Amino acid sequence: MFIIAWPRLARTLFSALLLALAPAMASAGPKAYVGNFNDNTVSVIDTASAKVVATVPVAAGPHGIVISPDGRWVYVCGDGSSAVSVIDTLTDTVARTIEVGKSPHGNRLTSDGKMLLVAVNGADRIAFVDTATQAVVATADVPKPHTIAISPNGKLAYVASQAPGHFALAIVDLATHAVVRTIALDKPARDLEFGHDGKALYFTEAGVNAVQVLDPASDKIVAEIPTGASPHIANFFPNTALGIVVVQGPGELLLFDPSTNKPVRSIAVGKQPHWVTVSGDGKTAYVADEGANDVSVVNLASGKTKTIAVGHAPRKVAMQP
Repeated sequence: MFIIAWPRLARTLFSALLLALAPAMASAGPKAYVGNFNDNTVSVIDTASAKVVATVPVAAGPHGIVISPDGRWVYVCGDGSSAVSVIDTLTDTVARTIEVGKSPHGNRLTSDGKMLLVAVNGADRIAFVDTATQAVVATADVPKPHTIAISPNGKLAYVASQAPGHFALAIVDLATHAVVRTIALDKPARDLEFGHDGKALYFTEAGVNAVQVLDPASDKIVAEIPTGASPHIANFFPNTALGIVVVQGPGELLLFDPSTNKPVRSIAVGKQPHWVTVSGDGKTAYVADEGANDVSVVNLASGKTKTIAVGHAPRKVAMQP
């Protein structure tokens, strides 16, 4: 009986394995993950075919999205919940949920992927999550934290603190989990990102049509990069020499030279772009167009674009390495 039944059992197990691996096998290129804020879902885009290959239900109001360095796990903050949804990229399903506190906004992983920092806006704190145990192991008090950047040396986290009347950048020591100093601002910071060498921090402020350039050594703003109305994120990506700013008012990407802090060119994208990520070779940008319910795929050399329809109000987009 055992000899007769074994081939059938083997076929069953093999079929189950293929089914489990189907989303990963169907994707010929790295996948991009797009949080659809109004749908409580994440759209999974196969970048090789430029098609949505899965739609994943997640915690309400997907906001911050980061992907582990090995590309295996996607951490999605649920702004309308108290949870971070963890997507397994092999199956494109939620493998677990981490409770962090009310209304988590932005998140960021350390470069080794061992610690996830979550800006828990509704609880006025940064939660430190050990990615091995998926548990909160420490917190730091930061009023109304929104987004997070980690210095390239891995020692400090810079947090956009949006407490009304006390707008600031809060600087957190990652070893001690303590706020070591703050930089007062006139307006609330939106997003903040370090340049490649860590010698400058680039951030945007609500109501200011420019990117602020901060010298982390002196905590002083040393330059402004003029933009159109409502810049949201200014970032740098591997294999890109120019910085990229998402400008929401005109619906464009603005490319700038960090050596001069001057705009170089602009590329039209969809309505109310919110976030951007770039392919590993630095050639293609993926922009979440919140007001158009799509993702603009931008050839950064030619400026040519195409779109991929996703869910309602896509905000963040992140790419597998």
